Amino acid sequence: MAATGNEEQTLLPDIEEEAEGMEREMESEEEEEGMGVEQSDEEDEEDTSEDERENEAEIQRLEEQLSINVFDYNCHVDLIKLLRQEGKLHRLRKARQKMSELFPLTEEIWLDWLKDEIRLTEDESGREKVYELFERAVKDYVCPEIWLEYVQYSIGGMGAQGGIERVRSIFERALTAVGLHMTKGATIWEAYREFEILLKAQLERIHTLFRRQLAVPLMDMEGTYAEYSDWADDGVPEMVTRQYRRALQQLEKCKPFEEALLVSETPKLAEYQAYIDFEMKEGDPARVQIIFERALAENCLVPDLWIKYTTYLDRQLKIKDLVLSAYERAVRNCPWTMGLWKSYILALERHKADHQTMTDVFEKALNAGFIQATDYVEIWQSYLDYLRRRVDFKWSRELDELRAAFARSLDYLKQDVEERFSESGDLSCTIMQIWARIEALHCKNMQKARELWDSIMTKGNAKHANMWLEYYNLERSYGDASHCRKALHRAVQCTSDYPEHVCDVLLNFERVEGSLEDWDAAVQKTETKINRVNEQRARVAEKEALQARQEEDKAENRRKAKADKKGQKKSQKANRTGDKRKAEDEYEEEWGEDAGMGEELFKLCNSIPPGFRKNQQGSSEAPRQPQDVSKEPRKDENSVFVSNLAFNLDDPDGKLRTLFQGCGTVQQVRPVFSMNGVFRGYCYVQFEDQLAVPEALKLDRQEVDGRPMYVSPCVDKNKNPDFKVFKYKTAMEKHKIFISGLPYTCTKETLEDLCKQHGTVKAIRLVTNRSGKPKGLAYVEYENEAQASQAVLKLDGTMLENFTLSVAISNPPGRKMEDKGVPSRLLGAAMPRQPQGARGKGRTQISLLPRSLYRQSTPDAKAENGTVSAPHTTSLSNEDFARMLLKNYTVNAQMHLKWIHN
Repeated sequence: MAATGNEEQTLLPDIEEEAEGMEREMESEEEEEGMGVEQSDEEDEEDTSEDERENEAEIQRLEEQLSINVFDYNCHVDLIKLLRQEGKLHRLRKARQKMSELFPLTEEIWLDWLKDEIRLTEDESGREKVYELFERAVKDYVCPEIWLEYVQYSIGGMGAQGGIERVRSIFERALTAVGLHMTKGATIWEAYREFEILLKAQLERIHTLFRRQLAVPLMDMEGTYAEYSDWADDGVPEMVTRQYRRALQQLEKCKPFEEALLVSETPKLAEYQAYIDFEMKEGDPARVQIIFERALAENCLVPDLWIKYTTYLDRQLKIKDLVLSAYERAVRNCPWTMGLWKSYILALERHKADHQTMTDVFEKALNAGFIQATDYVEIWQSYLDYLRRRVDFKWSRELDELRAAFARSLDYLKQDVEERFSESGDLSCTIMQIWARIEALHCKNMQKARELWDSIMTKGNAKHANMWLEYYNLERSYGDASHCRKALHRAVQCTSDYPEHVCDVLLNFERVEGSLEDWDAAVQKTETKINRVNEQRARVAEKEALQARQEEDKAENRRKAKADKKGQKKSQKANRTGDKRKAEDEYEEEWGEDAGMGEELFKLCNSIPPGFRKNQQGSSEAPRQPQDVSKEPRKDENSVFVSNLAFNLDDPDGKLRTLFQGCGTVQQVRPVFSMNGVFRGYCYVQFEDQLAVPEALKLDRQEVDGRPMYVSPCVDKNKNPDFKVFKYKTAMEKHKIFISGLPYTCTKETLEDLCKQHGTVKAIRLVTNRSGKPKGLAYVEYENEAQASQAVLKLDGTMLENFTLSVAISNPPGRKMEDKGVPSRLLGAAMPRQPQGARGKGRTQISLLPRSLYRQSTPDAKAENGTVSAPHTTSLSNEDFARMLLKNYTVNAQMHLKWIHN
């Protein structure tokens, strides 16, 4: 029940004071936001500071860009932001107005615009303009924040005549629009109740609001029920309790979907789709509508979602204002989607829209910028269908308009569409066919229909049988036998795809309609055509057979050439083998007398320390001794495996002892060196107590000389071949971002300063190569997913020291594990001709085993833990083996003897 006039007059002074207080509160909060729109354009022109000159140049650049491409959305946003920052109110209004005519504005842009206008409003006429602006804002998207701002602003004007009823009307509209919003709708209900309590309205009105709200499933509705229980003197009525429990049950059904939306990342399309499907099964139209609106607010550029929503409204609700409003918003968000425009035109016609509105929408569709030529054909067909349905063929005005539209469509497809897509999109001339049928059926104008079909045939369609049969059917239905016969004779002459079918149609036609002369002429024409077609097919078949034979001959020649070449290679190889054996025999005769000396050299070579090496300048350094194999066996349960250390790490034994001494007593550290004494970047650390191993594993990824050290359990892979220490992550790490394009000079401190602006940085890892040099890549771990997503949005594409950064959520690709060649340790030598060693570097050690003793390993040979199966050897005697071994040792022995003498 509404309050009486006297009650309103009595309450007005108090209400006005409350409203003025609320307005002052709002103004003080908005002033704290630091907006500078109070400055006039004249003051901006007087200010000649360097920053303002730069901003003005940027504003002019953006305006020029928009004059070239008015549909540049981001350019509009940047221009509005810059104009608002500079306080150029007049130009800001124009920029906002222009953008709102082209695109629906986001909630943020609308709220900024509304707050700016509210601040500048001084009189009642200005308030009306703000009301109009609010009305435009609530039509773009369903936003509870905008509706809340609207009702709060209307409360400030309730002192005017009819002001209270106006506020209540806006509240009711807000409840209709967002009152069912499960997470934000309660704010509107509570504001409405507070307003009524402020007015000291009749208790029944407040009771009604409580009852209405408790019947709607909203978050924290238990608190509302408790508040109502305390407020109601007579307790909560039984009917209200039953409605509340039903709403509570519905809330429990919806909670899983709401929780999924809460934890998922924007745009949450999959979660919204599941929620929509659930609500559509439930069947409550109001709830289906609100979840669609919530989904579209975050996925406004998804055409399929708009199509699904508008189709639901068209078929289920069928409310004119609701349906047409949804279509209008859909085509503004996704103007490139022809299906939305087509359905929009049908919806306008279905709801009896006037002809001018239909024409305006169609013209906007033509300027929407479709992505393919066939889209223009379909939109023209939809509009022509509408024009045809409105024509009363007894009157000429609509018919003339229809014919003019058909002619315009053909010109449009020929000129505008062909110029853009290099094709008209209507290869089968569908529009012309429809026009010809309308002329024949409704206008009885076969002359015009024949002219249209002549034009269709001249556009490359004369060779297709189906086009001739379509024309024949038109003549058969609305023409005469003479024109039917003429059409079929032309079809027999021109058709190239299915000539037999056209000939059969002509003969059947003459059986029914023709004379004997007509029959003879048809038989002669069809026989001639069939004979000509058979000859053409025979020539084509002969040509194809000839080409096939030529291809076979070419293939046979290639096979012969390949076989000859292979035979030549075999013969050359056989000749080389004979020469080699001859040289070996000569060598054997030469060295046979000095076999004793060879044995001595062999023993001497074995006594040379394997760690010996010289630098290139000739100065020698003490060789690093190989691992002492006499030490006690490693205890795996007391040990850890340390890897990813720098190759140039000084004194790895001492450094690792110092590093791990806090974990327990270190019994020994075993660094692993290559054959030439170079540290290989990994080692084994053994403790006296097994309890020290878990503490040591906690040091995993700790940095040592700028590289993360990997610490893992020590496991014998011979006993546990399937054990994997490191698992390559392939799942998306939503709290971590991957940055590429970093300058090589970028430090961890610089990167942390850049990233911590967008959230709490937990860890940063700069990716380096094996030598410790940066790769320009980094991983940054944030506290949660939201901070990582914010960092991606803000940092992607930014510049750092003239380098453009590329930032994305960490999503490592799947790694394909491949068998890598591992050198054999057999006899302390590498496999022959093996290009890579265990760490990817070429092997330089001299093989001490004759090559002739090696055989290529089979493809199935597997390498594990740095060993391979022993190579197969030929069956040789001891003397053969000694001779061949001495032959390969000669050079090595001479080098070692020279070193000894020096």
